[in-house]
Amino acid sequence: MDKILNKALRREALTHQEALFLFERVPLCDLAAAANEVRRETVSDPGVVTWQIDRNVNITNVCVSGCKFCNFHCRPAETEKAYVLSIEEYVPRIEQMLALGGDQLLLQGGLHPRLGVDYYVGLFSELKRLFPTVKLHALGAPEVAHIARISSISTRETLERLVAAGLDSLPGAGAEILVDEVRRAISPGKPTVVQWLDVMREAHAMNLPTSATMMYGHVETPRDIVRHLMAVRDLQAGRPSGTHGFVAFIPWIFRSEGTVLEREGAAVERDGAREEPKPVSTQFSPLEYLRVIALSRLVLNNIRNIQASWLTVGKETAQMALHSGANDMGSIMIEENVVSSAGARNSFDAEGIQAAIRAAGFRPQLRDQLYRPRFLSCFSPENRP
Repeated sequence: MDKILNKALRREALTHQEALFLFERVPLCDLAAAANEVRRETVSDPGVVTWQIDRNVNITNVCVSGCKFCNFHCRPAETEKAYVLSIEEYVPRIEQMLALGGDQLLLQGGLHPRLGVDYYVGLFSELKRLFPTVKLHALGAPEVAHIARISSISTRETLERLVAAGLDSLPGAGAEILVDEVRRAISPGKPTVVQWLDVMREAHAMNLPTSATMMYGHVETPRDIVRHLMAVRDLQAGRPSGTHGFVAFIPWIFRSEGTVLEREGAAVERDGAREEPKPVSTQFSPLEYLRVIALSRLVLNNIRNIQASWLTVGKETAQMALHSGANDMGSIMIEENVVSSAGARNSFDAEGIQAAIRAAGFRPQLRDQLYRPRFLSCFSPENRP
């Protein structure tokens, strides 16, 4: 244990077996202490925890990926439920975000079968024309791969056209677990691991800032979690020198309320043998989450920022994560629909998230998507998130 932890403290690349040993066998107190020390050595000011103001808007709820963990999506044939937002519907949302001090619009939709690259180019261009200062943190690797496929163009051309239209950064959405056996079981219509990584590799080559996520707590094994972290770390290691690559990593717990995955479980096929459907618990373990955060910090020796997902784990667990390797509390999320529809009902405003950071023993610092400090003169009562 000491040998592997010392290797991690030196920020050297761990092997799969070393990472698995830490995850499965090292006491949480030792794992968290090591991760906290690495955090202190990694960030510019260890006494600061960053946070953000943005809005998460869903472009559409139509998606053909068939994810068993998502209550939000609907099929194209569900005409009474399906929607695609109009420009007029974006305007009040963005105006409210700006009034509350936000600077970024997180745009996500899904794999809509009829929205190709021309649609998104038009959307981004119009949003930038109306709100030129707003940063568009939009889509995700599965959406980019899907848009490229239905538009009959390459991933690179898709990204180039989106960036020219106003895309500022690419979220890590749709990673789930970067193990194909798991992906086939829980999200059969999503792109493969190779396709997800290829989109991110192209983004890194273009110096388009990205993030990476991991949704765990369903049918994956500890080995799958380690494989996911290794895939992210190795892709980051191969990015061109001087490029942003992954600016942050965000692990979050699967919330299962009312999902197909909760009702039916999922059968994972490994080495040609199909397992029985694994029941998915509606409960999560705060201690396991802290272990995931700590392992993420120790394995991802080339990613500076690890985010605590307060939305899915709550304030107290997120505060503990700040002492277990995380250095960021994410956004107050003025609007969020997807995870909330599966039972995540935690909430923060600007005062609340800063108070939570202070109560955990840190100084809050508002940031932008690139983790650069932002400063707002004040939050007046009528202009308070």
